[in-house]
Amino acid sequence: MTTNARRYKATINGKQYVIVGPGSDERMAAVTQIVNNELTQIKKLSPKISAEDAAILVAFNAVSDKLKMCEELSKEHSATQSGNQVS
Repeated sequence: MTTNARRYKATINGKQYVIVGPGSDERMAAVTQIVNNELTQIKKLSPKISAEDAAILVAFNAVSDKLKMCEELSKEHSATQSGNQVS
């Protein structure tokens, strides 16, 4: 565990977890709320989905969003770099 890691008790999908990592309690609470909202939305769309499958979809969506963000940042960085070249 790193020196700035913190312990945070989160309730996700009705189950208690202890999350260890950097970040404020406010950030951890925001992440917990987003995960719970995503799970609720998936369950509304697919009421018969298992908790495990819903969690996998939440994880998949999170990684997909992160990848999209990284691609957009890479495009912005490339555009900035090409705009700064001297002729």
